[in-house]
This record gives sequence, structure tokens and C-alpha cells, in this order.
Amino acid sequence: MTSKVKIGAIASGSGSNFEAIVVACESGILKDKATVEVLICNKAGAYCLERAKNHGITYYLIESDKHIGTREEFDDKMIQVLKKYECELIVLVGYMRLVSQHFIDAFNGNVMNIHPSLLPSFKGMHAHLDVLNYGVKVSGCTVHFVDNKEDHGPIIIQKCVPVYDTDTEETLAARVLQWEHKIFPKAIELFCDKRLHVEGRIVKIDGEVKL
Repeated sequence: MTSKVKIGAIASGSGSNFEAIVVACESGILKDKATVEVLICNKAGAYCLERAKNHGITYYLIESDKHIGTREEFDDKMIQVLKKYECELIVLVGYMRLVSQHFIDAFNGNVMNIHPSLLPSFKGMHAHLDVLNYGVKVSGCTVHFVDNKEDHGPIIIQKCVPVYDTDTEETLAARVLQWEHKIFPKAIELFCDKRLHVEGRIVKIDGEVKL
């Protein structure tokens, strides 16, 4: 039996996608394929730290607002932790900072992010508000490999979610989040099964993907 893929997670906030991945590793589609080894959080008091405690996962608080120096120097602090736990795949689960090319290269590009829109539309911090203001009828979520631009790297999985006339940011966010919790573990499963092949900015997937 092949060894499980070791995952390192980085978060800034609530960490609901972090927990979805942890649960998938504990009892879901990733049970025999991956383990979450460590969580890094850059914001003191973020609820993701409580989620890590509740699941018995090692966590580190590395506060970005107290860092003096370059982005690469900050990223080095995270790299040291993630290398210590031999992490092979890094997942950004609501991490509200860009990572440097130095960070991406440290893990051979095996860094994934989730974004609550159908990229390349509605990048950035206020995707749901931007969706509603623009008046599109369909939104959704995207899991992609990370590059050194915001919400830009090669797309792995997307899921469409309807936008209703009665939607608020909160109702749309809740509907999208339900799918975020499904497609991120699925993208990780595809990685673990070696079904992802990146050619330029195109991710080709072996076989059919069922959500």
C-alpha cells in the first residue's frame, strides 16, 4: 500500500475548508490517501486554531502583522514548519495573503487554493459582493494550483452555483461554501491518485470526475 500524502494547511480565519479536508482525511474520501499533518495560521484568535485543537492537529501561529522583513522571509518561516512535517501538498484554506514564488518553488508547485467564484471572474477579497453587484446569474467556486499572482494559477475543479435575485452576500456565500467543502477534498483526492497533469496553465485530469 502506498503511503498517505502529507498535507500542510495555511489559514487566516474560520477554517471551515480546513475542517472539511480534515474530516475527509479522518473518515471521508481521503481516509486512505492523505493526512493533515499541521496547520499554520497567521492571525491570532482565528477560529481555525480551535478546529485544529478539536481534531488533535499540530498548529503554529506565525503572525504576519508582526513580521518585519520581506514576504520571502515570512514565507521561510512557514516553509521551515511545513518541511519539518514533511508536507508534500500545501493547501491554502482561507489564507488572506499572497505567497511568494520562493514558497511555491519550495514545494515543487504543489500548492492549492480555493476561491469562492468561477475564476477568472471575480478575483479578490469580495467575490460574493462583486458577483451580486455585477448581476451574473451563475457563480460558484474554484480549486486551483497557486502561482505568484492573485487567484490566477491553473484550474483543477470548478462547481457552478446559481445566483438568485433574493441573494445577499451571506446567502450566496453559504450556498457556495457547501460546494467548497466538497470540491477541495476531491481536488486533493485527484492529486493523491496522480490523476492531475499540468501543461502550461491547463490541468488535464485522467478519467471522469464525479462530485
